Amino acid sequence: MFDFAPADAADKATLYADLLSAADALTRDEPDAIANMANLSALIWQFLPDLNWAGFYRMVEDELVLGPFQGKAACIRIPLGRGVCGTAAQTRETQLVPDVHAFPGHIACDAASASEIVLPVVHDGRLIGVLDLDSPLPGRFDAEDARGLEALITRIAARIA
Repeated sequence: MFDFAPADAADKATLYADLLSAADALTRDEPDAIANMANLSALIWQFLPDLNWAGFYRMVEDELVLGPFQGKAACIRIPLGRGVCGTAAQTRETQLVPDVHAFPGHIACDAASASEIVLPVVHDGRLIGVLDLDSPLPGRFDAEDARGLEALITRIAARIA
């Protein structure tokens, strides 16, 4: 049994260090990519405040397909270059969006979402998919979130490939 919990009133650096440690322990010995994505989605949901969606879209042939997540039902397929997720996949760059309504071509799966961060997951030069986090708060994500989540992706990319 796992019992991971963020430290009370932790600053972001500590929060992300704890999340990385928990994610490492949770996925280290598990070879199944879907199981690891499911547990990572749940772990992120538990650790990070003010989220209304946290999960993965997997690269399947030439589009993103919904993977394990926490939150409301979501869009199933996203073409490359469309919306925040498709843009992150196409550019292979983190997309930090303080106001999703100002993002050209934003796909509104949940009308409550106000801000979003999407990180491409790349392993051995191959795009595996993206990690997508949404928040009902405008400006919820910042550069420190991007750094913490990029460190997480670097650590776990091989485990969800």
